[in-house]
Amino acid sequence: MTQIPAKLGTLELRNPVLVASGTFGAGREGSTFLDLAEMGGIIVKSMTITPWIGKPTPRMCETPSGMLNAIGIQNKGVDHFITEDLPWLVKQKATVFASIAGNTVEEFVRVADKLRTARGIAAVEINISCPNLEDRNNMFSHSKTSTAAVVGQVKAALRRVPVFPKLSPNVTSLAEIADAALGAGADGLSLINTVFGMSIDVERRRPKLAGVVGGLSGPAIHPIAVRAVHDIHRHFPHVPIIGQGGVASASDALQLILAGASAVAVGTMNFVNPRASIEVTEGIADYMQRHKVTEVGDLVGAVKVEG
Repeated sequence: MTQIPAKLGTLELRNPVLVASGTFGAGREGSTFLDLAEMGGIIVKSMTITPWIGKPTPRMCETPSGMLNAIGIQNKGVDHFITEDLPWLVKQKATVFASIAGNTVEEFVRVADKLRTARGIAAVEINISCPNLEDRNNMFSHSKTSTAAVVGQVKAALRRVPVFPKLSPNVTSLAEIADAALGAGADGLSLINTVFGMSIDVERRRPKLAGVVGGLSGPAIHPIAVRAVHDIHRHFPHVPIIGQGGVASASDALQLILAGASAVAVGTMNFVNPRASIEVTEGIADYMQRHKVTEVGDLVGAVKVEG
């Protein structure tokens, strides 16, 4: 597989293409189709301080150009990740991005405390799109105060491990939330999480998801992701961004990079084509060769916008 060295803040990646959280579990599922060591990195499924059983079924449904999901972050807990999943990933020589979640600031911090001394974690993505039990009117990512509280305390717990809060597009001002995260110590940002959506079975007159509302992902949200990355890069040009949302091809990935992402993550497309990340990487390499670009960093934020 073609390698395209890329920088994501202080991290040196084999290439700028990651696997998005939740789409390869903790890596074993995807290893049947590709060599994890060749990927820019794998963002594992979000983990919590104790195992979560997730939401009732049905949890997923297809939509035009995407899918809705309301999984509820089903996972086996951070202890299982540290003892069972992480050693296996290290053995595969994968670049591991842990993803952490919780319903209170304390829960996030307890997960971070356990990960701090774990060997083999390159960075941590903070999934702040969880319901906030301390402020039931908001998810963490919908509040500047809650975002800053989680990011600040997780960063203090992890110390030198880079943290990338995953921000939600379901807000009035994404730049304000990003500013709060960066002010609290975030090393970079992950943009974007899913967009709220709902689908109804008209024959049964019932929601298709047991949870009623779910997160829309896939190609349908790609233009939203490009806009979000461009907006945040314009406000914070020196901040490393992991761009994600509807990446199905090299062109999709390149749009996010040109908008300002230093790396991209392939998510929903992995369910359609588990080798999508490899094909996206090879497509980026072909583009760089055709356009005589030697460093992928030269493309970051290179979109030409008049005015």
